This record gives sequence, structure tokens and C-alpha cells, in this order.
Amino acid sequence: MLDTAEALSVQIKMLDDGLEPPAYAHPGDAGADLRTRVDFELQPGERALIPTGVALALPDGYAAFVHPRSGLAAKHGITVVNAPGTIDSGYRGEVAVTLLNTDSSAALSFRRGDRIAQLVIQKVEQAAFVAVDELPDSVRGEGGFGSTGGFTPTTGAPR
Repeated sequence: MLDTAEALSVQIKMLDDGLEPPAYAHPGDAGADLRTRVDFELQPGERALIPTGVALALPDGYAAFVHPRSGLAAKHGITVVNAPGTIDSGYRGEVAVTLLNTDSSAALSFRRGDRIAQLVIQKVEQAAFVAVDELPDSVRGEGGFGSTGGFTPTTGAPR
């Protein structure tokens, strides 16, 4: 189990007393489960902003990131549209999750209290952006999307 003496203290306010607070399912898990505050159904291709009944106060220098649940994604095509969703340390409103049903034919229903996403809390740095005339060279250079290979154009086979 998690040693609370070593854990980061994050204040939460439950906006719905009938819901379980975010929790880690297993020791060592990176993501704490978030639950839906409402019943809802997602039709194929539909997206919806789902309230979780949780507000939090992250310490300065930290952010929370909302990730899809792997089982919902693999089994049902449910994902988080802006994955990961970012929650800044200064935000105090209700955490909501923008879910999307990517399945082409099946709707999926959720009931209040169902686990819908994972919350990962990480230390983040603030950058001091410095304008320069030239950037230093690197091995990668300006290589962007697809610059490291992928699929051969004629066969579609991985390289």
C-alpha cells in the first residue's frame, strides 16, 4: 500500500458525497480512477463532457493529467478527446472528462459511480522562453512527423 508519509498531499473537495474519491486500484499505479457523477450513454462517434464530482487543489509546480482507461479504450473504443486533459495547479472547479466513443456501431452506457478515466499527477516545470536568432544543432534537426520511418509506401509493411 502507498506510504502516505511519502505521498504528495493533494486536497480534494467531493462535490457529490455519494461518490468514491479518486483512488489507485493497485499499489504502484500511476493513475487514480475518476468516476462519473451522472448516468449517460455515448452513441457511436458521440463525445460528451462528463462531470466527476471532484475538485482539487494541486500544489504549485504540479499538474494533473486525465488519461483514458485502457480497458474502456481496448474493449469499447472509449477515449478522452484531448488526452491527456490538463488540470493546472490554479484550477479549483469540478474536474470533467471529455469522453469520445470511437466505436462505429455500438453505444455504451455508464452509470453514476462508474470509472471513466485516470488522473495522473506529475511535477511540471515552468519555462523561461528565450528568443534567439538561431537554435543549436541537434541530431534530429527539423525532422518532424514521420521523420524516423514507419511504413514502406508500396507494401504498407512496417520498416
